[in-house]
This record gives sequence, structure tokens and C-alpha cells, in this order.
Amino acid sequence: MKITFFGIQPYDKESFDRINKQYGLDIIYHRSQLNCKNVPLAQGSDIVCIFVNDIADASTIEGLAKSGVKLIALRCAGFNNVDLDAARKFNIKVVRVPAYSPHAVAEYAIALMLSLNRKIHRAYWRTRDANFALHGLLGFDMYDKTIGIIGTGKIAKVLIHILKGFGMKIIAYDLYPDQSFAAKEQISYVTLEELYHQSDIISLHCPLTDQTRYMIDKHSIELMKPGVMIINTGRGQLINTEALIEGLKNKEIGSAGLDVYEEEADYFYKDTSDKILNDDILARLLSFNNVILTSHQAFFTREALDNIALTSLQNIQAFIEHKELINEVKA
Repeated sequence: MKITFFGIQPYDKESFDRINKQYGLDIIYHRSQLNCKNVPLAQGSDIVCIFVNDIADASTIEGLAKSGVKLIALRCAGFNNVDLDAARKFNIKVVRVPAYSPHAVAEYAIALMLSLNRKIHRAYWRTRDANFALHGLLGFDMYDKTIGIIGTGKIAKVLIHILKGFGMKIIAYDLYPDQSFAAKEQISYVTLEELYHQSDIISLHCPLTDQTRYMIDKHSIELMKPGVMIINTGRGQLINTEALIEGLKNKEIGSAGLDVYEEEADYFYKDTSDKILNDDILARLLSFNNVILTSHQAFFTREALDNIALTSLQNIQAFIEHKELINEVKA
């Protein structure tokens, strides 16, 4: 079967080419991201493989179906960029990579917390200019502080293991709480409102759904502790960015570490440094010295890239051989 990859980067190609030696699949790579305008690139393909910022909405999926596509293989865990109802309508299966490296994302969330707290990003630029003053670099002990974890899947559970080593008080919220895990790790599940009230740091690890979209908004920020730190390594649309900016301006939010942005598709994974940034909200966000924004790189480790390639190709091979699709996403 012919397989077309969209949104491919050189590091993706290296991992997939190396691991595909075990499978011998017929792969065609495209740097461009999938959308309704470039569906013709998939003409004659049985399978397309896409990433987080590719768009597989209803019109795109209809075009893929007309081109002969029978499987959409996501090389990521999230699937909010795929219209599952349209996929079902056109009898296109959808598979994903549910957990390529929980440790990579959890460790990155810790890096954001430590960098923001101890102002490492600011200190780095100061000392490069021979400015060794400490004014404005004051942090706090993370020991004995309260961190609220929203969503307790695989990534969050690894994060909780790490945070326990800091001596932090850990509370969590999940629609489907894992009480056995909570008992084992001696953490407490609380209501979302209680989590907002009690947390010095809030870290987001829930999927993007209709229920979680913009869960961090003006109202929820008003419920939080003044000066709270917010970490988001999940999905950009968990946070209403305009509300976040207002919270930062009003000192309701002390700092924010963001590896995602709600309108990231036009910018992330691209070098736009020679262009004018025409997203005013993104430009305002980047102007805060108490915000660290990175380009969706929390997953980006050698181990994670290999796991993504291996699981993606296993999913594709299972489809080709008419085996059970253990990582299928169903509407």
C-alpha cells in the first residue's frame, strides 16, 4: 500500500526511515501540512500519516476518501484535529500513538516550572551582557508548595512521581479519578474549584475536548491564587490566551510556561524569524518576561521520536494485515 506523510520534518524522516527498514513500507514524505487544499498530494494513497497541526476536517476527509485513503495514522496522542464523525461517515479508520514518551513531556513540564520560578531564562540573557545583578530574579522554594494537576493520565502520573521528590503537596482533578493510584501515591483528588483555590502551580495534562476547551478563562483565573504559575504542555486551546494575558497584566497570574498555543499551526515547526509576526495576541504573549513560550517541543527526545515511528508503523502494518487496531480512535 502507498503511504503519504504530511507535515514531515528532517528529524521525523530520519527516525521513520531507520525503523521502516524493519517493515519495508512504501512511504512518500511531504513537508506541507495536510489541509483541504493539498489533498491531491494524497492521490492514490491508501494511508496518510499526520501530526498535531495537520488539519483533517470534514472537507479534507471527504477529499481523502475520494482519493482512495482508508486510514489516517496520527503520529501523536491527540486527535482533536481529526473530524471523527466525518471519518466514520467515509469509512476511514483513525489510529494514533497514545504514549510515545510520558517521561519526555513530564520532564519538560518540570523544566518550565524551574526556569520560570528561578528566572533562568532572564538570568541567561543578563549574564551574556555581563549583568550579574540579582534584582528581579527572586524565586521560591518548591518544597511544601501545592501543585494542582489537571488530568491524571500517563504523563501526569510520571510528573507526580517526579514532583514527590521536590516535597510538594500534590492535588489533582480528573473526570475519571484513579483512586488506587491516588492512594498509592498519597495524593488527593479535589474538585476543579478547590484545585484553583489551593494551587501555587497548575499543570495541564488533559485532552482537548468540547468540555475542556478554554477551561482556563477569565472566570477560572479569578478563582486561582494570586500569582499562580500555569504550565501547559497539553493543547493550546485549553487556555483562552486573551484571558491569560489579562491575568498576567493584572498580576493574577504570576507566570506561565507554555509549550502550546491555541493558534500555533501557522507558526510552530517553522522558521518565521525573517517575517513580521502578524498575530497580535501571540506578539503580546511573547512580550512578557514572566512567560516562557516554546514551539510544542515537550515530546522532542530521541526516545520519543523512535517510539512515535515504531508505533505509527506498527499501526499501519496492522491495518495492512487486517489485524486488530489496538490504537484505533473511535467517534
